[in-house]
Order: sequence, then structure tokens, then C-alpha cells
Amino acid sequence: MAKERTVYVCSNCGQDSPKWVGKCQACGQWNTYVEEIVRKEPANRRVVSGIETAKARPVTLSEIEAGDETRIDMNDEELNRVLGGGLVPGSLVLIGGEPGIGKSTLVLQTVLRMPDKRILYVSGEESARQLKLRADRLSKASSNCLIVCETSLEQIYVHIKNTNPELVIIDSIQTISTESIESSPGSISQVRECSASILRFAKETHIPVLLIGHINKEGSIAGPKVLEHIVDTVLQFEGDQHYMYRILRSIKNRFGSTAELGIYEMRQDGLRQVSNPSELLLSQDHEGMSGVAIASAIEGVRPFLIETQALVSSAVYGNPQRSATGFDIRRMNMLLAVLEKRVGFKLAQKDVFLNIAGGLRVNDPAIDLAVISAILSSNMDVGIESGVCMAGEIGLSGEIRPVGRIEQRIGEAEKLGFRRFILPKSNLQGIDKKRLKIELVPVKKVEEAFRVLFG
Repeated sequence: MAKERTVYVCSNCGQDSPKWVGKCQACGQWNTYVEEIVRKEPANRRVVSGIETAKARPVTLSEIEAGDETRIDMNDEELNRVLGGGLVPGSLVLIGGEPGIGKSTLVLQTVLRMPDKRILYVSGEESARQLKLRADRLSKASSNCLIVCETSLEQIYVHIKNTNPELVIIDSIQTISTESIESSPGSISQVRECSASILRFAKETHIPVLLIGHINKEGSIAGPKVLEHIVDTVLQFEGDQHYMYRILRSIKNRFGSTAELGIYEMRQDGLRQVSNPSELLLSQDHEGMSGVAIASAIEGVRPFLIETQALVSSAVYGNPQRSATGFDIRRMNMLLAVLEKRVGFKLAQKDVFLNIAGGLRVNDPAIDLAVISAILSSNMDVGIESGVCMAGEIGLSGEIRPVGRIEQRIGEAEKLGFRRFILPKSNLQGIDKKRLKIELVPVKKVEEAFRVLFG
């Protein structure tokens, strides 16, 4: 008979303690311990995948044969890009996002586009009828996609053994439970044990598994932080439900870069891939309006143009307000200090609001020049000439520092019909101006850029 005991488990790192403590000694987080009832089982009763494997032996690096990984094409260019070129066999991928953002829709429409693969879709939240209605709405069909509604990990392994799939989808990991642990589904111990067991199964059988996970109110994956350490890839599906855009961002990827992102447009018939986000993000005409500047940014390997909007007004509530949407508020405050100290514009008694259009969040420092240009344009109430694009990082002394991959940024602006491109003077070396149809305006200081924009 297994013994039951009560322990307190840290929801951030999974460290357990016999009593409640305010601060976790392992990760240093406060108020993260929750009470759980666990039952210690003998080692021979732990959940296994049912696959017999040979015992491993130590080998040298020279004895290991490593070739190019044969990746599975997901028939989705955006998803393939974020995964690093496709899905690696035997990998464990976790897709997280807010409720209703479209995680299940993204996964279902992806597997329906793969009729040549035998796929097992395990649903722990929705019924088979609900999945059928969603598949009909997506207007795609796949005869090799098998649906099963199950929450028991042991039964899931039975279904996998009977169907022998080439890809397994589990929606969601928080609904799956194992009989070896006496706690409710979604608890820290259940999520940790189930994900570890699924990882062993994926590595032993070389069958890739896609997990769908919930997120908590802080925006991180629900469950212990160890869940993100167990899986091979963590993808965050994010976006505002009031916007049509959805962004698939790679937070962790053992088989590719974490700088890639995929952009989708939410429609009635599912998610549409956005292959050229610049045209979608620059669909509005703001000619003659102040406070708008166009920046050339790069996320991963793909350049795109984004619209930076700023509003500067006199503070009417005493303390000036500073607000930024899609941009780091601390970096905006630094840029405002540079404007006041190095250029002489007094903004201390004015409200400053900054917005990256389209609901995007950009971390590229090359949009600094566009941010301060939009702020100054709104402060002076003078519009920036249409057809002008810019890129440059601002230093604390007011200099415009060089940015990476400037030729790709210029090429994207030229492709969309921009006439002038303001860039750091240091980036001008090595660029062949003769083959470009766009005028390049090199600047070294913030003052030079302002003279070019506003005379």
C-alpha cells in the first residue's frame, strides 16, 4: 500500500519542501509554494512508454555519427521557419498562449494539411464533435488524422501502440494525468511527471509530439518552470484578440534559432500565413499627419517595415505620463533623456505616448531613430515626408550607431516604393549606391537626422 504525504511544491522550479516557506531556496521566488498530496510508488510502477531500449554506454564524440536532421515539413512556411526548418523527429514541442488566441486552430489546421502523415490527435478539453465542427470550418480534410478524447496517460500510450502514428498531438498537457501520482490533473506534480514520461517516449520511438499548454496571468507557461526545461522547443502564440494579427514566437529551440517569428492573420476560415508583413502593417495612409515614422526592423532573418506612432501633449494631471505599447518603456525614457540632454528639446512637462502599430512588440534597437523622430514630429506638430524610411540605434551621447544587416533593410524599403532611407553613416561602407533606386541619407548625430527630416 502506497503511503500518502503532504508536501509543498514551488510552482516556479518544482522544488519541494515538507513545510510552507515564503521564499524558495532553489530559485529565490517569493510565495510560489503550493500544497499537494503525493503518493510514493515503487520504482517498478512508474509510467513507461512500453518501448524496450538497449542500455546506454559511454562513447567518445568521434564515435557518434551526426548527420543532417531529416525534418518533417509541416506545410506551413511560418511554422517551419519558427521551428528552424521543420519538425525534428523525436522532438517535444510545447505551444503556449492565452485562451482563445488560436492555439488549437493553428495545430488542427496544420495537421489537416498533412494527409501523407498518420497523426493521432489527443484531445483532453474538447469532444470529437467539437473538433469535427472546427475542421469543417477550416474547410480542410485529412483521412489520416485520428481523433481520440482521452486524459489518462496510460490509455494514451495504449492508443499510440494500437495506431502507430507518425506524429502525436496532445491538447492540452494540463488535462493529462497519470495513475502513479495521487493528485488532480493540472497540478505541478502531474504536469511534471506526464511531460517527463512523454519526453522519454518521444526520444525512444523518434515520434515527434506537439503539446499545447495554458499560460498563467503573468503570461508564462502554466505549471512548473521545469516543464519548459524538459521540452525541446517552446513556442509562444501571442497577439491581441482585438487585432487580426497573431505572432508565433520561439522562446526556446534546441534545433534552431530563437530569433524567428511567424505572423498570421486570423480569419473566419482559420489562420492565414502572412508572407509579407510589411504591406499588411503599412496599409494605412498617414501622409501629412504628425507623430508617425516608418522604421525598418529585422526579426530573425526577415526584414519588415513597421509604423511607429507617437503622441506628445502638455501634462494636465500634474505628473507627466509615459506609456509605450509594443516597445520597452525603459528604453523610451532613455531616448527622451537623450532628446532633452543632447538635442535640447524640453519634454519633462509633457505626456508622451508611443505605439507600435498592428499590435506587434519589437525588440530591435534599430527602430530607435524612428521612435525619437515620431516623438519630435508630434511635439512640433510637423509631419514627416512620405516615402522616408529609417533605421539606426541611438547612443547616450546622441550618436547614431550602426545596425546589422543594413542591406536587407534597404532592400525591403526599396521593394515597397520608399524614396529615401536614413541610415547611420558607419553603415554606408561597402554599399553599392549605383544599383539602388532609393536615395541613401547617412547621418552621424541625432541633430543631423532632424535637419534632414524637418529642415
